[in-house]
Amino acid sequence: MTTLAALELANELELDLVEISPKADPPVCRIIDYKKFLYSQKKKQKEIKAKQSKVVVKEIRFGPNTDDHDFQFKLNHARKFLQDGAKLKAYVFFRGRTIVFKERGEILLLRFATELEDIGVIEQMPKLEGKRMTVMFNPKKK
Repeated sequence: MTTLAALELANELELDLVEISPKADPPVCRIIDYKKFLYSQKKKQKEIKAKQSKVVVKEIRFGPNTDDHDFQFKLNHARKFLQDGAKLKAYVFFRGRTIVFKERGEILLLRFATELEDIGVIEQMPKLEGKRMTVMFNPKKK
């Protein structure tokens, strides 16, 4: 069908002639209600966006001299975050001269990792970046 005939047919039906795939040989066109087409496209995009899951990163901060009770308290919070499906970033913050206790911070984070083995997977081993030593966890797949 020629372009002119297609346009006349679209005018007769009071609809629009829309080019669907211009790179095809010959180009593919459709006679549709363009406003309705745009509305359905927008609706599909909205559905796709709603189905996407946003990655939430929760942070837990320790000091190099964190006591056992505080450790257990923060461990319980970490468990809750991982069970809710959030990523977890635990870090030891070294203030002033406490940077001398790097190994103490690493031991603390490794102990934290072993406690969370059942519900979380360690993404990145403890790494010192400036004044903080960080470790990342992902929730285990169900």
